[in-house]
Amino acid sequence: MTASKTGYAKAFATTIEKIAPLATEPVSLQDCVGRVTAENVYSKVDAPSADSSLKDGYAINASHILYGQADQPVRLPLLGSSAAGQDIVTPIPAGTAMRILTGARIPSGADTVVAEEFVQVTGKDILLTPPIKKGQDILPKGNDIKTGDQIVKKGRLLTPGMIGYLTTGGCRQIKAYKQPKVAIIATGDEILLPGSPLTPGKLYASNILTVNGWCRHFGMTTSLEISKDNQTDLENCLQHAQQHHDAVITSGGAWTGDKDLTARTLGHLGWEKCFHRIRLGPGKAVGFGLLNQTPVFILPGGPPSNLVTFLTLALPGLLKLAGFKKPGLPQIPARLSQTVKSQEDWTHAEFGTLEKTESEFLFHPIPRRGSRLKSIATAQGLLLIPEGTSTMKKDDAVLVYDLRL
Repeated sequence: MTASKTGYAKAFATTIEKIAPLATEPVSLQDCVGRVTAENVYSKVDAPSADSSLKDGYAINASHILYGQADQPVRLPLLGSSAAGQDIVTPIPAGTAMRILTGARIPSGADTVVAEEFVQVTGKDILLTPPIKKGQDILPKGNDIKTGDQIVKKGRLLTPGMIGYLTTGGCRQIKAYKQPKVAIIATGDEILLPGSPLTPGKLYASNILTVNGWCRHFGMTTSLEISKDNQTDLENCLQHAQQHHDAVITSGGAWTGDKDLTARTLGHLGWEKCFHRIRLGPGKAVGFGLLNQTPVFILPGGPPSNLVTFLTLALPGLLKLAGFKKPGLPQIPARLSQTVKSQEDWTHAEFGTLEKTESEFLFHPIPRRGSRLKSIATAQGLLLIPEGTSTMKKDDAVLVYDLRL
């Protein structure tokens, strides 16, 4: 590696700095999971909308029996009932009780619910035994959320649980950042899409299918294409992709060989090159720039290099487009199961598996021998050893990108 190439940290910072979130759009709550809010959202209602019962039982006014003699039953006449969703609930007079079901409004005149297992029903009366705690088993109006309370902040990734909270707050739709449309282009005369006959010397486009899977996992729309190893075909692919997508990812043709045309073709099209070739291994041939303001990522063709550069640079850039405040995969703390060596003059990437112990995760680096694709397929974590570090020892604490979906 030469000192003139960009370091990984600078390449990452440049990627995030150069990419701005896409425009926003209204999205119904049914379609909001995995989207990022583009505005602060506030509750339109109180939830619950009235004082309501937490139990099946009996609504009473506790002051009528608070001073009853302990262990001496108090008899109250039973007047009517209240169930969840009733528009009209009859008030209860002093010294009476009402049958009430879970979720029902508390009738006027009552301030306490006594669960049915603590009540004896005798004809049209009930028997209660003091002491009774005033206010028990009542969920107050607005306990979960009040009108005007902030439900989510701008930039929040919406989970299924958060969708339920937004629904409770009276929301029907929210403003969210658009999801990127991503063109994924494999380059090479030897590349085939799945389903084509495999002839000698050809191989299936596993890289772009892997990248496509990650993009789809995050809700992005994708298209797949293969470009032949000639500048005219690749130029047409890139121009069409840029005109109809929010981002472009190429796979292969990233280096400087006779048929490595991607960077040269982008240069011919007048792209703004931000970097090409960085101090990252595997993955040093990665490039990034803007073609008519559309982000373009050049990924190497070797499977480990391809996936490392996608996960550590392209995916964070795509997530920035989608509005993520902290774009990138989550990291989890772990300890190394064995010593790992690296070159000091670059950032080194190491795939591994995760083992959960009683108190922590152990990160087991996957041996580099054997099938590259099998190693990628079984990887659960990705460790980046920073530039300037030659060795990380067994039991060292590390942060690992979590690849488990």
